Amino acid sequence: MTVCIVSFLWVPIAGGELRDTKVNFPELHVPILLYHRFGPTISDSMTIRTAVFESHLKYLRDNGYTVISLRQLVNYRLGKGLPLPLRPVVIVADDGHESIYTEMLPLIKKFRVPVTLFIYPSAISNARYAMTWEQLREIKRTTGLFEIQSHTYWHPDFRKEKKRLSNVEYVKFVEMQIKKSKDRLEKEFDIEVNMLAWPFGICDAWLISKAIEAGYVASFTIERHHVSNSDSIMRLPRYLLQNADQGKTFEMILKGNSGEKNNAGVSTRRYDEKNS
Repeated sequence: MTVCIVSFLWVPIAGGELRDTKVNFPELHVPILLYHRFGPTISDSMTIRTAVFESHLKYLRDNGYTVISLRQLVNYRLGKGLPLPLRPVVIVADDGHESIYTEMLPLIKKFRVPVTLFIYPSAISNARYAMTWEQLREIKRTTGLFEIQSHTYWHPDFRKEKKRLSNVEYVKFVEMQIKKSKDRLEKEFDIEVNMLAWPFGICDAWLISKAIEAGYVASFTIERHHVSNSDSIMRLPRYLLQNADQGKTFEMILKGNSGEKNNAGVSTRRYDEKNS
C-alpha cells in the first residue's frame, strides 16, 4: 500500500519572498550520505578510510539499496521527477578535496553510482589540498556520474561573519558568496547550478531567501536524519559521515535509527585553514 502525505514546498515569489505550496508525495525516507575526504589512514575527523568507503558501497549494493542522484531526489521532491526506486540512497561530497580524485573516483567508476560534489571555487587550483579545475572537468567528462553544485565561494561561517560585519556589509557578503560560486561553476562547466550546501550546515530563513533570490531551488544542512515529507526543500538534511560510521553503525544510519540530531561536536574551523 502506498502512503501519501501532504507536504509543503518553499516556492519563490516576487522579491525573493517565500510561500508554502501543498504537494502530495508518497512518504519519503531517503538518507543523504555526506563525505568529505578519503585516505589510507585517518588524518582528521573528516577523513574516511578508503577501505571503509568501499565497504559502504559494497553494503549498499549487496543489501538492496539503489544509489540515486541528488538531482533525482530534488526533482521528485519538487513534484516533477519519476518515482523513486525502493530503498533509495544519495551520496554527496563537500569541498573538492584532492582525495575525491585520487581515492573516491576509482571506486565510483567500479560501483557505477552517481555522486554530487558541492564545491567552493576559491580552493580549486589554489589550495594545496584541493582538486584542480582540470581534475574536476575530467571527473565530470569521463564518468557521467558526477554532478557539480555550489558550496558558496569560500566556505564562510555565516554566524561569525554576521557578528563581524555591519548589516550592509553582511548582505553584500552573503550575496557575493552565494552568487559568485554559482557564476564561476556555471562558467567553468557550462552547467546549471541551482543546489547549495550550506557551510557547516548554517542557515536561517533570511539566508534561504537570499539563496532563492540567486536562483537556487534546493539547499542542504547537516541535520542528521533522513529526508522526509516534512523537510523544507531549502533545508534538506544530510548525514555527515565519519570513519566510525561503519558496520552496524552504518546499517543503523541507513535504517534511520542513528538518532535524529545535528552532528554534535563538528568543528566550524575553516577547512582551508585546517588543511593548508
